[in-house]
Amino acid sequence: MNGMELAHPEEHPPSPAAHEAEDERRRLRRLQVLVSMVMSVIAQDPAMTVEEAAEMVANTRRAALALFPGKELAFDLIYKPRLERLIRERFPLQ
Repeated sequence: MNGMELAHPEEHPPSPAAHEAEDERRRLRRLQVLVSMVMSVIAQDPAMTVEEAAEMVANTRRAALALFPGKELAFDLIYKPRLERLIRERFPLQ
């Protein structure tokens, strides 16, 4: 080996569990970005109606369940209260 070559340790392919964990992290990050964007739109769009905001929340839930099938309870416990609180603050009852 000359001075320009570096020894590389053997590269092992990631295990299936590591691949699944990385996939879950990626899907979770996508969901977090989605919820953040939806919250920003609901909070900042002056033309948005309460009906449109509710529809966005429903669409966000559908997207979350597409990313995480069978996790309805997790969405309802983690994200739904935040989204509903934002809608109540943005559209107070008159």
